[in-house]
Amino acid sequence: MSTSQTAFLKGHGTENDFVIIPDLDNLIGLSASAVAVLCDRRAGIGGDGLLHVVRSAAHPEAREMAAEAEWFMDYRNGDGSVAEMCGNGVRVFAHYLQQAGLVAGGDLAVATRGGVKKVHLAKNGDITVSMGRAAVPEEGVTVTVEGRSWPARNVNMGNPHAVAFVDDLAHAGTLHSTPPFTPASVYPDGVNIEFVVERGERHVAMRVHERGSGETRSCGTGACAVAVAAARRDGVDPAVTGVPATYTVDLPGGRLVITERPDGEIEMTGPAVIVAEGTLNSSFQETVLT
Repeated sequence: MSTSQTAFLKGHGTENDFVIIPDLDNLIGLSASAVAVLCDRRAGIGGDGLLHVVRSAAHPEAREMAAEAEWFMDYRNGDGSVAEMCGNGVRVFAHYLQQAGLVAGGDLAVATRGGVKKVHLAKNGDITVSMGRAAVPEEGVTVTVEGRSWPARNVNMGNPHAVAFVDDLAHAGTLHSTPPFTPASVYPDGVNIEFVVERGERHVAMRVHERGSGETRSCGTGACAVAVAAARRDGVDPAVTGVPATYTVDLPGGRLVITERPDGEIEMTGPAVIVAEGTLNSSFQETVLT
């Protein structure tokens, strides 16, 4: 690692917040413990996760995607664990690239562990991400909180989700720890669990426990999973009708608009904000990054 001070930024997408570490040539060694400290809200900068900004060609997990996407979002959960995808993170990642002058507005591609994602940076500030297609396995789980239980639909958006429809979002409890679910074998690597209530026609609200992060103010892939689960519950499948289905999803941190197209592609539209930037203190950096 270079001895120079490490630059960072702080950003959020509907209040799902991230530490951003620009490291274009992949020179910084970010261990799980280092990420956990950087994301710690008392001992570090604080964030639900970390966006490591790297050229695809410089990262062993992304080199095969370099011809299609110049930039790789090396995303980490707040506990330091590696994640396949983060929908809000992609919007913030793209917004950072534009603010830093690394990309122009309009269309771009971002490499992730969940594949290459197409992004559109609109002039009004909204960012739309093509999130790929949802897989909806038949086998679901039962989620239990404080004596109440609900069936949860299994939706995979490149990462796993269990979507439970409830009468009151308070029934989700504190979400400090992962809500128990059975059978555990359905999600051997853990799962993001969404609790959802109705707000109106094709309009829902949700809370989420993200694996590795706890309850977050927003989850982009979770909002997509919720929209798909709500559509199937409502008997709506664009692949069958040939008509796109759009759901508004309210989260504690804001609002996302999710559209599922007849070809199965799911688009997520929402804001992204960069709130601060700086450099790590040299003594803190030596402790954390070495």
